[in-house]
Amino acid sequence: MTGALSDIRVIEMGTLLAGPFCGQQLADHGAEVIKIEPPATGDPMRAWGQEKADGKSLWWPVVGRGKKSVTINLREAAGQDLVRRLVADADVLVENFRPGTLEKWGLAPEALQALNPRLIVTRVSGYGQTGPYSTQPGFGAIGEALGGIRYTTGDPDSMPSRTGISIGDTLTAMFATIGTLNAIHARERTGKGQIVDAALYESVLAVMESLLTEYHVAGFIRERTGSMIPNIAPANAYPTRDDKIHLISGNQDTVWRRLAQAMGRPELGDDPRFATHVARGDNQLELDELIAEWTATVDAEELHRLLNEHSVPNGQIYRAPEMLADDHFAAREAIVWVDTDDFGEVPMQNVVPKMSDTPGSVDWSGPALGEHNDEVFGGVLGLSTESLAQLRATGIIG
Repeated sequence: MTGALSDIRVIEMGTLLAGPFCGQQLADHGAEVIKIEPPATGDPMRAWGQEKADGKSLWWPVVGRGKKSVTINLREAAGQDLVRRLVADADVLVENFRPGTLEKWGLAPEALQALNPRLIVTRVSGYGQTGPYSTQPGFGAIGEALGGIRYTTGDPDSMPSRTGISIGDTLTAMFATIGTLNAIHARERTGKGQIVDAALYESVLAVMESLLTEYHVAGFIRERTGSMIPNIAPANAYPTRDDKIHLISGNQDTVWRRLAQAMGRPELGDDPRFATHVARGDNQLELDELIAEWTATVDAEELHRLLNEHSVPNGQIYRAPEMLADDHFAAREAIVWVDTDDFGEVPMQNVVPKMSDTPGSVDWSGPALGEHNDEVFGGVLGLSTESLAQLRATGIIG
């Protein structure tokens, strides 16, 4: 394995998305991620996803990529002992159980760090490990609601919308990853691990820009605005002659004048209704109508070429087919093709960000349940064939 984290061993416990996506990001950059799953059933992500093939998840190959799967019954004392033995020589433990669960199993972070003072315990939960809500169940959607993104997403004339992806979970996973890397860096100075406490609602709140300050100082509450940002114009999605949707962002004065040139109406650049940022904001609806009337007469490809010639930021709103066909995506290897046991070679998003000296990589897709039991329990822990057989017979590792 390659990558900046190739000397890091991670034990991933937990299910679904926020904790496992943190583990995926660490694996992408070379960490050895040993994922612990319940025997027989495994992570529910193995069965989740909007679309399936032959009843099998098309999401699991992505979120499980680059990980080693082992099965342990964490509710049994012998299973909990296996966890202690694994973390004794690990750098990071990632978990996203409800707060108190690790403690109930005798696996409290303090107890694990007594065995391995360098251990970093990254804890992902709905509301964090402290506070009056901490023991309540909290999924990504609830974090999105409390954190503010649900209220501000969608059309102003309808109920708040979701973003189309599990943004609360993925944001939390990204902040958990950042916290983990911070803790690894701090350990270089102190020699000690620490606890990383990533909450769903706080991770969403962290990206809500000046929402709180606007309310406190000016009494302003951000509302849903659909496809545009109020008073920032032009910056919207517009139709094309061939029924595509094209995004144009020309809200800077100089860019707006170049857009007016591209439209063949240079006089609009100095029109008092549109000449300044404030004026365009005041006349946003009228300006959007003018631009939409023009874009509707041009095919998307020609529109893209014309706007690029005039240095106006623009782009077609992509779906998967457009991404797979795009030369820029291909040139930067933004999409990687990975072998799977169930579906053959499949495309998925590549490792982000790109690193010049220690590039990450997708080394394999989501593994079969318990695929690495023998490698990890036999190789890492040094258990004998007889011990492994006994653990299987008693259902500890399935």
